[in-house]
Amino acid sequence: MNEKILFVDDESNILDTFRRGLRKRFCVETALGPHEGLALLRSSGPFAVVVSDLKMPKMDGIQFLRQVQEISPSTVRVMLTGHADLEAAIASVNEGHVFRFLTKPCDVGTLVKALEAALEQYRLITAEKELLRGTLRGSIKVLVEILSLVNPEAFGRSERIKRLVVDTAEKLHLKNIWRLELAAMLSQIGCVSIPEEILAKKYSGQTLGPEEEQIYGMHASIAVKLLENIPRMEEINAIIAHQSEAYAASGDQPMGARILKVALDYDDLEQRGMTREQAITEMRDHPEWYDPAVQTAFERAVYSDEGFLPRRLALRELLPGMILGADVKTVSGILLLAKGQELTELVLERLVRLSEAYGVREPILVLTPIR
Repeated sequence: MNEKILFVDDESNILDTFRRGLRKRFCVETALGPHEGLALLRSSGPFAVVVSDLKMPKMDGIQFLRQVQEISPSTVRVMLTGHADLEAAIASVNEGHVFRFLTKPCDVGTLVKALEAALEQYRLITAEKELLRGTLRGSIKVLVEILSLVNPEAFGRSERIKRLVVDTAEKLHLKNIWRLELAAMLSQIGCVSIPEEILAKKYSGQTLGPEEEQIYGMHASIAVKLLENIPRMEEINAIIAHQSEAYAASGDQPMGARILKVALDYDDLEQRGMTREQAITEMRDHPEWYDPAVQTAFERAVYSDEGFLPRRLALRELLPGMILGADVKTVSGILLLAKGQELTELVLERLVRLSEAYGVREPILVLTPIR
């Protein structure tokens, strides 16, 4: 494991001492001053540990470590200074969330022990995050697989909007995009309790009556109820709960929900038979419904999907990674997979079994990545 340690000081001779004394034990990099340290953190990160001097010109160590925390929250921060006053120590711990406070001159043995403890702390932090992410993904994968079996229309819709949500979030340079991806995947899970005839009308682009619209509108709150027992789902649940709200009418709509709103409305318009250009034009006619920055990023995402080539293939020619360009139905017209779904090995295995039992209409329209 290549766990890097960054030393930041405004005196080059001190940095040289760190390099010479620690390079055999640790992967050490140095930066001359806080501004160079921040630039290195952005360009060469992540760093497991950052060790900073306190007294530096233009930006002291406390201010520097506060910015380190914003850029890289998992990085463990250590303060090393010759000014061992109590106020500086308290400020560095409280404001910079410093793991250790060491004083100059610091002997090699003490520094090595502090760095080993800091690396262990970093491993604990990252392991907990990976465990959380893996647990969430595992639980959600099960729920999504159930949705794909019980309601392929709802599953297809979630698959279509998932890519749009992720692409839009990337255009906005958002952090923790995996949370938005999970929210998109689960946004339609509440549809398992909605009558099939209502879902069929909704997904075919037909207009719902007032009572049907009210019933369909309950799916978000149903999803939240289904998911609230999974730990650490608060942020994802908030996105799902606010997915249908208009931007101008909601003062507390999360950013993820704003993105989800745009993607869902666009999918509705496409399902009504509109072209990409017609759907975008229709959405522009309702600026009060969408966050302007999100809509701009979303349009860029929609128009940047030219990396796929449409092809009509036999079932035996389908491969994982391809995306369905149209619904897959049995020869008798029963929907098996919805347009927009990405093919995985599991999906392909299930499709082959269904084809053997019921027959599948071929060729199948898919979008294949252009290499």
